[in-house]
Amino acid sequence: MTSQAAAHRPLDGVRGLVFFGFPLHPPKRPSTKRADHLTKVTVPMLFLQGTRDDLADLNLLRPICAKLGSLVRLSMIETADHSFHVLKRSGTSDTAVLQQLAQTVASWAEQIEGS
Repeated sequence: MTSQAAAHRPLDGVRGLVFFGFPLHPPKRPSTKRADHLTKVTVPMLFLQGTRDDLADLNLLRPICAKLGSLVRLSMIETADHSFHVLKRSGTSDTAVLQQLAQTVASWAEQIEGS
């Protein structure tokens, strides 16, 4: 919802948008329509996506992020689903994933603050 508002007009005080599992499409119904408005967003965007997210086929999301260019950073969490739950075989825990997400957001925010 915030990205749609930001696509409509710049939002006061908003320096960037973070998407924790961008819902690109409904489960098992791949589509890119939900991302059409992102071309009108003028602030930096950080996409945090699990590689097993049923709501965002990475084969569709990667080209969208590439098309949006330098405003976008895509950070993927291996074996994470839409809720960032990871498979046990990943060798990491959900808590570690949440810490990784927080560190990624903090680092990204510092970068956009400095630019």
